[in-house]
Formats: sequence, structure tokens, C-alpha cells
Amino acid sequence: MAGISGLCSSPASKLAFASGGSSLAKPLLSSSCCPPSCMLRLREGLLPRSVTRIATARLGGGFYRASSSGGSRRNPGSGRVDTDYDPALDLERVKSATVRLLDEQQNMVGVVPITEALQMAEEADLLLAILSADADPPVLRLFESADYKKHKYEQQKKRRAQLKRSAANQMDIKELKMGYNIDSHDYSVRLRAARKFLKDGDKVKVIVNLKGRENEFRNIAIELIKRFQNDVGELAAEESKSFRDRNIFMVLTPNKAALQAAQEHSKKKETPATEVSARA
Repeated sequence: MAGISGLCSSPASKLAFASGGSSLAKPLLSSSCCPPSCMLRLREGLLPRSVTRIATARLGGGFYRASSSGGSRRNPGSGRVDTDYDPALDLERVKSATVRLLDEQQNMVGVVPITEALQMAEEADLLLAILSADADPPVLRLFESADYKKHKYEQQKKRRAQLKRSAANQMDIKELKMGYNIDSHDYSVRLRAARKFLKDGDKVKVIVNLKGRENEFRNIAIELIKRFQNDVGELAAEESKSFRDRNIFMVLTPNKAALQAAQEHSKKKETPATEVSARA
């Protein structure tokens, strides 16, 4: 605390605490106690490392932000997005008076008051970061600076992998349009396309548009879509359909069990051929 006060030109400089009757007082740097040059030095990280870390823990990252962020936050004053915002260092997110604390070696310290966790971080010159803000009580951990960078990199790597898996599991819907009087060649082309899309893991929406007097042939269009479903076979299951409007359609979704069985069958066929060629 004295380190921060010593840098202020005003002899009356001090740390002000927010009032509100709470036993968990949150220290705030008062602009009246520090001149603009002092505040600028704190923002730019020119103060001693221990002082900036204390300010980070106690102000919830109000002035100090990690250089590589895990998210963004809009600054209400300027309307700009703070791309350096790191939610793991924003201790204002912790609303509980007690936290479950892990030390820098990931050993369980136990459930302690958050003020004690802040004091431990200050005395050991460590970063205090949030691992789980939604847990009861919230889980925090002490980090060396280098270890925290590694931890954040691993978390970002896991998030990218999760996004990649979710994108891979997401199905696209491919639309195939036909007329009620489609010829056999065009029908075969659309049937082959539907089978390919389904094998690739995509849904297929088969549509028959009826224009004007073509609505008289609604029954033919419905029979056409049912025939198409039968020709696709076990590769797909019906997800939804509508035979009421002029746009008659049916959505087919891939049958994963049938696709997996077909893949295993194709692999069994390829294995003997490979063995014969190897023996020859």
C-alpha cells in the first residue's frame, strides 16, 4: 500500500475503500489521491510487479488487464470493447465472501475468506485467478505469472477444440427440388445427390413445388416424395414433412446406425483385397 502512496505527489494520497456495510471491503484507487501521471504509470504497468498484482487482485482487473485475453468487455465510458479484458482476473465476478482456494502447486488449501486469499496472493507475490465462478463456493487458484500464461493457453486450446467438435457435429440441410412430373434421369441425379449428402452427415430436404393448376396433381407429388424416401432406403430417417401447402416437402436425417454398418461392411471388403495384394 505504501508503494502506491509513495508514488503519489500528494502527501494525503491513500487507498479509499468502498462503503456499503459489507464485511468484504473493495479497495478503489481514488483519482483525487493520485495525479494523472501516477494513474498512467499504474495503467502502463510501470509500478513494481507486486504492486500491480495487488491492484489486479483487489480491483478485479480494473486497471491491469492480461495481455492476451480470454474475452472482450465493453467499456461503458467510451463505448469501446476492451480486448485485453481477462474474466479470470476480474475478481468482481466473485460475489461470495468465501472461496475454495488452490495454491500454485494445485494443492487444495481449503475454503477460506476471499480476503485471506487476497492476502496470500499479496504476500507470496502471486496472481489470484478464478477457475470456476459458478461453483459453490467459487474456485480460485494462485499462479506464478509464467504458469498462468501456460494455463490460459491450455484453456484457449480446449475451447478451440470444443468449437471444432461442435462445428463438425452440426448438420447442414441440403435442399433438392423436383417437379411432380420429373423425368427418370433427373430423378436419378437427385437420388444420388441425396445419398451422398446423407453419407456426409447432412440432412436432406426434398421439395416439390406446385404452381398454379399443378396443385391438382398434389397426390402425384406426395407419392413422388414417398417413393424418393423408399429409394433412399435405410440411409435416412424421416424427421419432418408437410403435405398441406403448395410446397410439399420432407426432411430426411442421416441414420447413423445404418451409415456406420455400411462403413464397417466396406472396410471388411477392402481388407481381403489388401492381404491378397500383399501376398502376391
